[in-house]
Amino acid sequence: MDLTGELEALARSVGDAAGPVVAVGARTQFDIGGPVPTDATMVRAPAGTVRFEPADLTVTVGAGTPVRDLDALLADAGQEVPLDPRDADATVGGVLAAGLSGHRRLGRGPVREAVLEVRAAMADGRMVKGGGPTVKNVSGYDMPRLFVGSMGTLGVLGQVTLRSRARSREVRWVRRRDADPRAVRRCCPDATCVAWNGTDTVVLLEGHPADLDIQADAAGLAFSDPPVWPSGPHRARLSIRPGAVVGLRDGLDDTGAQWCAEIGVGTVHVAADDPAALARARVVAHGVGGWMLREAGAPELDGFGIELPNRALLRRIKHAFDPDDKLAPGRMPL
Repeated sequence: MDLTGELEALARSVGDAAGPVVAVGARTQFDIGGPVPTDATMVRAPAGTVRFEPADLTVTVGAGTPVRDLDALLADAGQEVPLDPRDADATVGGVLAAGLSGHRRLGRGPVREAVLEVRAAMADGRMVKGGGPTVKNVSGYDMPRLFVGSMGTLGVLGQVTLRSRARSREVRWVRRRDADPRAVRRCCPDATCVAWNGTDTVVLLEGHPADLDIQADAAGLAFSDPPVWPSGPHRARLSIRPGAVVGLRDGLDDTGAQWCAEIGVGTVHVAADDPAALARARVVAHGVGGWMLREAGAPELDGFGIELPNRALLRRIKHAFDPDDKLAPGRMPL
């Protein structure tokens, strides 16, 4: 599929807009960050597969392609791109713009590592390309990853080339109760996720069945359902130094929020019926030099809660890409 015409139309829409421009996908992560300007022009990236090269482990799609469709395409070839959004209806561009790595970050790396090339519509109406459609492309600045997590403030993603990988021969969730999650992780070098809610440690193992048997036996783990990720009308992620997570169990319990931590990563998922519980969780994160990103609800908790250490750098980059603050103004705490 050739998306050239649709990409050019997207760039024109962005360039011709007189006021703020906000990219819209499936709206599964639309609450993240600051509020969307009420007078914004909403634009959508095209969807569809441009090119899939199984032998090269690369796939190029329109940024508006649902992750569900991408997964189905790659599954037929025994491959995957581990984006792992909470909602499979999320678009590829939306996941990248939000910069939220899935629950397999421990073993598969952050979501930005999957990005090889991007084509993005800039505020002045240009369609620019960064990166290259090869796994070993190392020339020039790493522009594609700069767009990951930018919340559409630098450019509107129109088309992306991603790095795919072979699907694991076996995928298995296992569990142990009342164990130190750090010790469990040391016994499971093939773990792609170690989730801990203060009581249960639930591990995702991927690989050869015999290797998984050895690791599960060494850690005393039994077959399990996946972990229950916190859910509710008010939801957020805490970003904390990985080594500090286990020591925060009592503090997190006292917030009144549901929580589940990704051991070795430093992400703690929290949710509550009362936004005040998220506010208390944010205080816990701040106490160890971390911060909180609101994912849903609790509009009074917009942004990260504290000034980010790289705020000055973010401002310089934003000014270089979008000096008139046309793209998604207010979505990032700049």
